[in-house]
Amino acid sequence: MLSMLEGWMAGRGVDPAVAELVLIGVQLLSILAFALAADVVAKRVLLRAVVGLAGRTDANWDDVVMERRVFHRLAHIAPALVVYFFAPSVLGPDSISTTLVTAICLLYMIVVVVSVVDGVLNAVVDLVRVSSFGRRLPLTSFAQVAKLVLYGVALIIALSVVIGESPALLFSGLGAMTAVLMLIFKDPILGFVGGIQLSANQMVMPGDWIEMPKYGADGDVLEVALTTVKVQNFDKTVTTIPTYALISESFRNWRGMSESGGRRIKRAINIDITSIKACDDGLINRLSRIHYMADYLNAKQEELARWNTRHEAEPATSLHPRRLTNIGTFRAYVVAYLRHHPQIHQDMTFLVRQLAPTVHGVPIEIYVFCTDQNWVNYEGIQSDIFDHLLAVLSEFDLRAYQVP
Repeated sequence: MLSMLEGWMAGRGVDPAVAELVLIGVQLLSILAFALAADVVAKRVLLRAVVGLAGRTDANWDDVVMERRVFHRLAHIAPALVVYFFAPSVLGPDSISTTLVTAICLLYMIVVVVSVVDGVLNAVVDLVRVSSFGRRLPLTSFAQVAKLVLYGVALIIALSVVIGESPALLFSGLGAMTAVLMLIFKDPILGFVGGIQLSANQMVMPGDWIEMPKYGADGDVLEVALTTVKVQNFDKTVTTIPTYALISESFRNWRGMSESGGRRIKRAINIDITSIKACDDGLINRLSRIHYMADYLNAKQEELARWNTRHEAEPATSLHPRRLTNIGTFRAYVVAYLRHHPQIHQDMTFLVRQLAPTVHGVPIEIYVFCTDQNWVNYEGIQSDIFDHLLAVLSEFDLRAYQVP
């Protein structure tokens, strides 16, 4: 067709130089039209076919790849390939125009390939993250390191295209720049090392509740990235912590509590020392009508009766015979009450103890575990328990200590 056009222009007496320019222009338009057709085929035919095929399969990985638009990005390379392969035949293999056009095409294809690999890395992270193995790994850190290497290699290849030198020459010069690169990329390197240590030792992973007061962090880990760890506090603010700080400094991880199935309640009621006394018959009769207390009181009275029988020859004093105390009976009631509480874990540490007296009275400490780990529910259960215990103190003739 081009030879026919050339013959037609020669027959009309068109100047040969002008005819050559017209032929080059027609060839360039033909290449652009071919590139446009390749773009249409890639995006309107091949891409739609791939998307339809992915939608009909039961596999999950192809859906993730589509969500990350990997094939959508890859489709952009079609017109550049057409121009890159056909431009030299039109502009001449050694012309400046060919060098410029092919360089632009190569740079464009480098950008497309980098975006495709970036999308593949994101898709791999999404696929691995949903597995039990992936939840224990700082996948974001690994992906960011891979992207950093990818961008660095792409930049060196792009520079080699621009200056017309081999990429191997630029890579060989990296050795002399090692010290500078170590200084520039100090934080990413420390973050990558920290991420590996966090993963290997299973110190922290997304979803963990951690506390790090130095950085004002108290909440759930959202992401373990290359240089920072994002923590969403319970007030919905987000705190960022340097990744390496989790290795070099101390923090509290509540994962053990989450995995145990219980959440600790540790709180004390301070009893006014002046209200502590031995139980008289009237108080014992009144307490025996309280739920959970009848069996305890009967068993204790039988025990005391046996002891007093063995020591009945001793003279009677204010301390003999032995009697129950209201604080000891109250402690027994707390144990019985919590043993029958449906939201207290009976198989974990269960302790109701009396601590050493202080200027604020005698502490009766409760150390048990709640079965509901949800913060709101946990606080409600804990409050209900102590509401009840504070309210029944007067039944035992006890008073909570309160500064006058």
